[in-house]
Amino acid sequence: MRKLTIVLVLSLFALVQSRAQDVKMNAFISKLMGKMTLDEKIGQLNLPGSGDIVTGQASNSDIGKKIKEGLVGGLFNIKSVAKIKAVQKVAVEESRLKIPLIFGMDVIHGYETAFPIPLGLSCTWDMNAIEKSARVAATEASADGICWTFSPMVDIARDPRWGRIAEGSGEDAYLGSQIAKAMVKGYQGDFSKNSDIMACVKHYALYGAAEGGRDYNTTDMSRVRMFNEYLPPYKAAVDAGVGSVMASFNEVDGIPATGNKFLMTDVLRKRWGFKGFVVSDYTGINEMIAHGMGDLQAVSALALKAGIDMDMVGEGFLTTLKKSLKEGKVTMQEIDNACRLILEAKYKLGLFDNPYKYCDEKRAATEIFTDANRKTAREIAADCFVLLKNQGNLLPLKKSGTIALVGPLADNKENMAGTWSVAANFEKCISVLQGMQEAVGNNAKLLYAQGSNLDADKAFVERVGIFGKPLHWDDRPAADMIQDALNIAKQADVIVAAVGESAEMTGESSSRSNISIPQAQEDLIAALLKTGKPVVLVLFTGRPLAIKWESDNVPAILNVWFGGTEAGHAISDVLFGDVNPSGKLSTTWPQNVGQIPLYYNHKNTGRPLPEGGWFQKFRSNYLDVSNDPVYPFGYGLSYTHFTYGDLKLSSTSLKGNQTLTATVTLTNTGTKDGKEVVQLYTHQLVGSITRPVKELKGFQKVFLKAGESKEISFNITLADLKFYNSDLKYDWEAGDFEIMVGGNSRDVKVGKVNWKK
Repeated sequence: MRKLTIVLVLSLFALVQSRAQDVKMNAFISKLMGKMTLDEKIGQLNLPGSGDIVTGQASNSDIGKKIKEGLVGGLFNIKSVAKIKAVQKVAVEESRLKIPLIFGMDVIHGYETAFPIPLGLSCTWDMNAIEKSARVAATEASADGICWTFSPMVDIARDPRWGRIAEGSGEDAYLGSQIAKAMVKGYQGDFSKNSDIMACVKHYALYGAAEGGRDYNTTDMSRVRMFNEYLPPYKAAVDAGVGSVMASFNEVDGIPATGNKFLMTDVLRKRWGFKGFVVSDYTGINEMIAHGMGDLQAVSALALKAGIDMDMVGEGFLTTLKKSLKEGKVTMQEIDNACRLILEAKYKLGLFDNPYKYCDEKRAATEIFTDANRKTAREIAADCFVLLKNQGNLLPLKKSGTIALVGPLADNKENMAGTWSVAANFEKCISVLQGMQEAVGNNAKLLYAQGSNLDADKAFVERVGIFGKPLHWDDRPAADMIQDALNIAKQADVIVAAVGESAEMTGESSSRSNISIPQAQEDLIAALLKTGKPVVLVLFTGRPLAIKWESDNVPAILNVWFGGTEAGHAISDVLFGDVNPSGKLSTTWPQNVGQIPLYYNHKNTGRPLPEGGWFQKFRSNYLDVSNDPVYPFGYGLSYTHFTYGDLKLSSTSLKGNQTLTATVTLTNTGTKDGKEVVQLYTHQLVGSITRPVKELKGFQKVFLKAGESKEISFNITLADLKFYNSDLKYDWEAGDFEIMVGGNSRDVKVGKVNWKK
């Protein structure tokens, strides 16, 4: 009782303190806004790119002149304390009201120390590690003067043709929500330190559901699906206190998100209570012209009235809002509201107290790309790799004998960090070849051959270069390159083939209609298999790939995503068994592109096909392929083996707000220590609307020594049973439920309970 009293007192004190701070902030901003002209207020809504400031003198550049006039609220993609400090000096020493700027950058999965791409990070299923990656990224970015990141991207994606699936956390709303919270916490802290930066959750909303998997394309879905399956990660970020939100490019209900009042005001602010500011994506306001929503003045007014507060790059607000105000197309209150929210963000970051809070020149020399940060990146990368197949326990490899390393991605530093690594130094990345050389030393003979180009089409390879930097192209005939690989393969005990996608085959504007491994590389793999030597695929990818042929024919496949700066070391750690792989897929891997969209928590339909079955006439299935994936959601192997005991439920009949406990005994029955992700799923058998066949509701990442057993328990409450019904009311319904626990979404132990009101 005493402890409870203390907690209540502390909570009350924190609430009172928070309200006092809000009162102080509101008074400060109201006083400041009382001094601002209309132009200066609109100026706060303007977010240009750094442009000529990077190369020119800050105060004399075009943007510099606008800063002096109070016509810029922030800048993005300007790097280094020296440059940022020079620009901030113009704002706070040469402008009339001395309002500081906010400086943003795409710090998506690390800064100079690059971590695995977000899709890879999600496969750790380790929220502490994910939060830590965001904390390291925030520390490094802030040491270079940056105080705002356009991350996390939480878009649910179930179509791997869409390139930006690489930047998200996969197909599941529950897992995505946990990751969203972890990322926001890692970036923001409590804004008290100069290593705390503001996060920006994106892309709100439904960007990952683009038709045909084609970037920027139309999105259309029911609101029931929207609220149950796509919106939860955005809401989780808002609940975690994210400071800003970025609007998406796509339309929703026929209205582009950038001008969609239902999304930006009705849901985000009124339903969820979001208190931060909303920024458009790059020229997102201007792009509503092409959507057919009117001219620049019209779409700018539409965006402001919908709830967009800051205009990235397009300058529609800057050039048209004054006119729209005179013509009664927007109100002064709407401009004031947007201006206030941006000023509040700067206040919360502490920029009014100290405009140079993030301009400590000493930090950059001691806090960026440190040995400690690289060690963390290496450990997290190894934990995100997913062992897809390991026939005959081919892996881990021995650090002895002769190893043939082949493939276009084996000695390619530029690809290791992955897409959207804007601050990474690619030259500092560790390739597979370098990592393996360091790992084996003089204990084994390592032979290398490129074996093939990334693709047989040189024009395609040039298109997928990294930010315009072309990838290596070998002009030799494909047969000659394969023969080089076969020559070293004949000398080897085992072949390691580093194949798959290049970094920029995923990411923004990198959609693919064919998600197989390029044919040039498949030809190489087929030739290697014909040698009769054991082959290990080290698979690079930023999306689920259609690799049924490889899965059927190659004995071992280790999916390494794009592991970041230290990927080469981390890959070697796993290949040679210094780290036991524990990654689990956060997406379903299809047999072919025709199965897309394919995801584990699908609906049953009125004519369901039994799981694992094929083919039945007049059932929901295909003539030419089963409904099953190659690899299900939550799947991933280990160098040891985990056995699940029978599922035990604390009760089979519950009422009201009682708690159900589900328990299994997990045993490491293999010979190596390892980690297993134990997953909890539920299925509501009867509902007022159709319900998914299963839904992830919990998970635990557990370490067990060889031979060790442990009871794993999950507590299930009414909160885990709630969903949005046809009236968009968030509630639970009484009835029968299946409770499932296992190592992936397919292989589970099942129990059944009845839950009454």
